Amino acid sequence: MTVFGSLGVSWDKLQWLAAALSVGLGFGLQEIFGNFVSGLIILFERPVRIGDTVTIGTYSGTVSKIRIRATTITDFDRKEVIIPNKAFVTERLINWSLSDTTTRLVIRLGVAYGSDLEKVKRVLLQAAMEHPKVMHDPEPAVFFTTFGASTLDHELRLYVRELRDRSHTVDELNRAIDRLCRENDINIAFNQLEVHLHNAKGDEVTEVKRDLNGGDLAPTAS
Repeated sequence: MTVFGSLGVSWDKLQWLAAALSVGLGFGLQEIFGNFVSGLIILFERPVRIGDTVTIGTYSGTVSKIRIRATTITDFDRKEVIIPNKAFVTERLINWSLSDTTTRLVIRLGVAYGSDLEKVKRVLLQAAMEHPKVMHDPEPAVFFTTFGASTLDHELRLYVRELRDRSHTVDELNRAIDRLCRENDINIAFNQLEVHLHNAKGDEVTEVKRDLNGGDLAPTAS
């Protein structure tokens, strides 16, 4: 205290400074300690393992490293994301491969009004059953879900054994469904807007069709 007094610093001010530093250090150590304990929980309870595919918050990827303070996830862009271990214990965690790698896919299709719905169902099931990655138990199922504004909406629901097969299976099934629909004269519909324009006399009509997905106007006179 004599030294601080000679420097012109009072002990009362030092007490406040020490208290502030203690509080700040306490909060900092609390976070570090929380991550340390969470790291031990991960190591012993093993809610995630190296090689697991997980989703936590907005991040999805494969667990590549587990350390005492933080865990590294390699996302699908091959970027490494370092996440504090506390997040794995306190936040919502989805482990896609903890005990079972089987995952469900849902493919949605809208067909034109007037389509043969039984034929649509057969075509969708055919595409699924012919694909080597699609599981037969549980078997694929097709549901007519709703009457849309311009489409009769269907869902094809199926399962694949491995998470890594999802993207390739969706791509190949979409191609197969497109081919089978063309072969069976099933019209895959899209939203359209029709506008009828009349002149002042009302004896001339111009029909304008526009694809609501952003297509150009295509006027036809009648």
